Amino acid sequence: MSRQVQEAQWSQLSELIAGSMGLHFPRERQEDLERGFTSAAQELGFEDAAVCMDWLLTEPLNKSQLQVLASHLTIGETYFYRDPQLLEAMAEQILPELIRNRRGRDQRLHIWSAACCSGEEAYTLAILVHRLLPDLHDWRVTITATDINTRFLQKASVGRYGEWSFRDTPAWLKQRYFKHSENGLYTVIPEIKKLVTFAHLNLVEDTYPSSATDTNGLDVIFCRNVLMYFTPRQVKKVISNLSGTLVEDGWLIVSPSEASQALFPQFTSVNFPGAILFQKGEASHIAETRLKQVSEFTTSTTPLPLPRESTTDLRENPESSALNDQPGMTAPFHDVLATAQVLYKEGHYAEVADNLLAVLSEHHSKSSSNPAVLSLLTRALANLGRLTTALIWCDRWIEADKLNPAAHYLRAVILLEHGDPERARPSLQRTVYLHPGFVLAHFALGNIARGRKRMHEAGRYFSNALRLLRDYEPNDLLPETDCLTASRLTEIITIAIAKKNIS
Repeated sequence: MSRQVQEAQWSQLSELIAGSMGLHFPRERQEDLERGFTSAAQELGFEDAAVCMDWLLTEPLNKSQLQVLASHLTIGETYFYRDPQLLEAMAEQILPELIRNRRGRDQRLHIWSAACCSGEEAYTLAILVHRLLPDLHDWRVTITATDINTRFLQKASVGRYGEWSFRDTPAWLKQRYFKHSENGLYTVIPEIKKLVTFAHLNLVEDTYPSSATDTNGLDVIFCRNVLMYFTPRQVKKVISNLSGTLVEDGWLIVSPSEASQALFPQFTSVNFPGAILFQKGEASHIAETRLKQVSEFTTSTTPLPLPRESTTDLRENPESSALNDQPGMTAPFHDVLATAQVLYKEGHYAEVADNLLAVLSEHHSKSSSNPAVLSLLTRALANLGRLTTALIWCDRWIEADKLNPAAHYLRAVILLEHGDPERARPSLQRTVYLHPGFVLAHFALGNIARGRKRMHEAGRYFSNALRLLRDYEPNDLLPETDCLTASRLTEIITIAIAKKNIS
């Protein structure tokens, strides 16, 4: 084929493709271009690729020609839960923060999977949202997924995948969110499929932001493994357009190999464990915003972690061990509790609450004073926003396990969410009395003192928290939270002290 096509023609074709699709085929990728174009020429009805090239170079490409070229020149390598550290940052910090800020106000989430390929990424995002929103029906969730390759979009719309799409994927994802058919394929379940809308979009040529394509007012954009194939000029243009689609403080997620701050002057890079993400806005503004958001951490509706044992050191105790060796617990009831714990991990808080309340009414004498039961029930109710009922059961938990600092801390969290910091303060003080090393209790007391304009008292609690944080590794997750690391809380407190003249 290279004998039939002149070198200058390859250069012209490469420029044409770069201008119309953004795809960059430098000399070292010419074999990829030749292979893809040979296949495209045959589909366009040409046995001789050189004749096809002459035809294409004579006038601008039309839409159908672009689609044929895109189907042969774009790469369809993807799978579910790809880049787990990026997705963990999304599931444990970014989405919970958005949910916390929007709950009870403007309950919406708008996510865009740009260059979605065959849909695995978009459905993964839908699954993450589903797991984090037990009250999903009360939210307006829009997940827009676009690609230039219409054949990829056709497969994505069907939502049926083989085993190869699940390589390196957690087992729960396939088991919970897909239906297995006899032909060995897996179809995404309807409740996930309906969250995603697929559409054709050319990142280089099409206009966005646009309400017509649901590419405006976005909270998060995933644009992974795309920019690396664009020309430098097109990369700059696309990033600028993507920035325009995001709300202030919105997030742009690119692949680790594309995460260079030099490419994203409109964004501030934010480090997460094993991942670098980009947030729209100036660094100073983002730092102030994140300080405000996380300073309200104790009023967060981010899902509470599974209960830990009641001991003096919350850092050293394994999760869920409180379910073992419970005195007086019958085997069937133990099974119900174990099932409830699995449901809790999957975010099915309503089922957890309903099942445990039913068992409590049926086996009142055996279970109403069981700390493991009361802890799990309280957390499920709190995550559902049923705060009054959660407080009742939390008080019963405290009555059954008076020396458990986690119980007193959770009581304070519920009261803070209820907008009652004065009643929360004694519970936090009790937490610190029972466990002086409980970092988040010191932090919450500092926030309450700051809200009361008692800066010296706030400084004392914040200083205590900073001192305790030195015992943690930077990326350690703090007890009683699934999303706040020691380094992040240290940063937040340091900024708070500096900005508010706290001594």
